[in-house]
Amino acid sequence: MKITICGSMVFSEKMLEVKRELEKLGHEAFAPVTTNFYQGKTIEQKVKLAIQNKTENDAMIKHYNLIKRNDAILVLNYERKGIVGYIGGNTFLEIGFAYVLNKSIFLMNSVPEIDLYKSEIEATKPVIINNDLSKLFIVDNVKIENLKVV
Repeated sequence: MKITICGSMVFSEKMLEVKRELEKLGHEAFAPVTTNFYQGKTIEQKVKLAIQNKTENDAMIKHYNLIKRNDAILVLNYERKGIVGYIGGNTFLEIGFAYVLNKSIFLMNSVPEIDLYKSEIEATKPVIINNDLSKLFIVDNVKIENLKVV
């Protein structure tokens, strides 16, 4: 399976680790194209660099194109800012991109308890793998074009 890795760039080291693990399992895995630039930086530096990459380097469009070309996304949603299963705004968008592109959506951990968008994430029917990469498989998502507007 071809998998796009998504998540906060604060987890950039983990992205490369998971990418290697997925490749050992026979998958093709793709981290954000700028992931290497975040290695060895502090959280504050990573946050600043992420903003810069989004505004100056079209990082969001580049990652959207990765999602579009692959079969699934794997969201690395570890604890951050005191939130278990943290999913930030940009990753929330990527989940939406994957959903409307009819891609399988996997979350490394459970959906975070964030009232603003918990139900929207749940509506995409993500598969929670609980840190077990052997649970990755293609999910037959509901085709967006088959949904009826009421």
